[in-house]
Amino acid sequence: MKHPIITIEREYGSGGSVIGKLVAEQLNIPFYNHEILEMASERMNIPVPKLEGAEESSPKSFLYTLLLNSNPARTMEDNIPVSDKLYITETQIIKELAAEGSCVIVGRCANWILRDNPCRFSTFIYARRDYRLQYAQTHYDVPAKDIDSLLSRIDSRREKFYNINTGGNWHDKGNYVMCLNSGMLGIDAAASVIVKSVEHYPEPETT
Repeated sequence: MKHPIITIEREYGSGGSVIGKLVAEQLNIPFYNHEILEMASERMNIPVPKLEGAEESSPKSFLYTLLLNSNPARTMEDNIPVSDKLYITETQIIKELAAEGSCVIVGRCANWILRDNPCRFSTFIYARRDYRLQYAQTHYDVPAKDIDSLLSRIDSRREKFYNINTGGNWHDKGNYVMCLNSGMLGIDAAASVIVKSVEHYPEPETT
């Protein structure tokens, strides 16, 4: 594939973001993860720290929210929760980045947002729980006593966020071109597998 848009969904502690960055470096294409949140912050004129808690939060029903908070003095946009505004903004950004050319995009339902893009190469990175606990303890600035509960909480949040926004199942392998066990392969090998696979992936048919 000459112009791949590589999307990565990942379990917490699987090293998915690091793998994505390695893939981007090896293919010499842009990498987007936290950068998307920073772009959304600029567009929404809301500081990044205030948006971090809203990102990957479960969206609300727009109609329900509008009815519940109906107030003639407020605009429709005022009635939409920040988490929903952020998701809408990040969706627009992801589509724009994909339109610019090849890149790696981590999380944020990018594989579903770009589902109609023929150059999309969607991946899911996972690993055994014991590996992820050890990885998180080694690489993240989190007290060892908090890692187990944090892992469960973040995985649950990501799964719920994905399922609600897409109507699909975060763990359904049918949503992805490739699912890789980073605990078995290792970070470097997982990145190499993606790179080699993308290089040999069939070009999308044109009409």
